[in-house]
Amino acid sequence: MIEPSESPNLQPQPPVPSLPATAAASQGATSSSPSIDSGTLMQGQKELLIDHLGEVYRLRVTRNGKLILHK
Repeated sequence: MIEPSESPNLQPQPPVPSLPATAAASQGATSSSPSIDSGTLMQGQKELLIDHLGEVYRLRVTRNGKLILHK
């Protein structure tokens, strides 16, 4: 778990381009749904803090490589 003193830089980042339409379609996404690769989102970290409407959520990668979102 990341301690507050070890928190990654959580400054706003420029938008990450979504997958090309053909790649998104092959993964079952619709053209109206943006897509981002989890590796790009996590940037090599095991945990990511997400501020959503004043609430902080933790997106964590498990030992089995699954994603879990905690409030």
